[in-house]
Amino acid sequence: MAEKKPRRNELTDALFDAILSLETREECYNFFEDLCTVKELSDMAQRLAAAKMLLDGCTYEQIVKSAEISTATISRINRCIQYGPGGYRQTIEKSREQTKK
Repeated sequence: MAEKKPRRNELTDALFDAILSLETREECYNFFEDLCTVKELSDMAQRLAAAKMLLDGCTYEQIVKSAEISTATISRINRCIQYGPGGYRQTIEKSREQTKK
């Protein structure tokens, strides 16, 4: 059965194009504060933090204490890291490389 709303579509492309046009952290804050609720932005930041910790070998217990995120969400992130297209790993590695410079 085909998805009713495929992930790759013109609306999503337009969103990603808008994100790719952002050049500074301040532009990111302005855009994402308009686009997302405080909770949505916080959830995304927590997921990224949890993904970094998983890639660094932290346990679920350590992540729950540090990122204040549920084990169910950590499990989902871990599945994405293990079996997904590699978005977390690629983005985190790229970010770490930029931070080193």
